[in-house]
Amino acid sequence: MTRILLFGTFDGLHPGHRFVFAQALERAAGGEVYVVVARDANVQRIKGRPPRAAEDERARLISETYPTVHVLPGDPTDFLAPIRAVRPDRILLGYDQQLPPGVAMSDFPCPVDRLPAFKPETWKSSKL
Repeated sequence: MTRILLFGTFDGLHPGHRFVFAQALERAAGGEVYVVVARDANVQRIKGRPPRAAEDERARLISETYPTVHVLPGDPTDFLAPIRAVRPDRILLGYDQQLPPGVAMSDFPCPVDRLPAFKPETWKSSKL
């Protein structure tokens, strides 16, 4: 059974995020999709601003919208901990998603696919 892993802030589920989830579910092909929701403190540290919604609210929204997706909180200090816990077959990254500080593509134990953009001129989180 295929395991797909996503990471993100997911501060509101706009159509670009929905595209990412649709791609993950399609690629899992009946397998499992896991999503790691960024911790508020990590969002503040990496993006330089807090998320609009708290991590619990962001996780709840994903769980309610995608009940078959396994939602996990990010690790406060070890960005690779969820990867070790889930042991995915493939990791999907958004078209503009940056790796956390200190993490390189070579740290990932499985293939990583960068998804294409979905109307980035309209549905980019930083523009909303």
